Amino acid sequence: MNRDKKHDLIGSLGWAAGILALALAASLARKAGYIEPDTSVRIVIATIGLMVAWQGNRIPKTFVPSACARQAKRIAGWSMALSGLIYAGFYAFAPLHVAFVYGCGAIVAGIAVTAVSCLSLRLRQRSA
Repeated sequence: MNRDKKHDLIGSLGWAAGILALALAASLARKAGYIEPDTSVRIVIATIGLMVAWQGNRIPKTFVPSACARQAKRIAGWSMALSGLIYAGFYAFAPLHVAFVYGCGAIVAGIAVTAVSCLSLRLRQRSA
């Protein structure tokens, strides 16, 4: 396993362990009466949005030999990083029913932007 893949794996496992620890701590705090049930949900789900943003930030930093692939990775990285931050922001500050609709909508929009831009780049490359 090369260094970059190992670094990505360690970072992803770190996020997984951190989210599990945060969820456990939020659950214990909720059971002890320190925080409301909504707050524990918001903490964990907003953290998942930050993880999506972190993963999006990592996308363009991996090496690919093709200029077209690099451009696709930049677009994917930006769209996923922004959609993850929007998702986290909605779950941190908006009412939960609003956060669910608009937060999930932001993630779907990020995926759609990535898919459409990749298809567009592919069609442009085929026509050239």
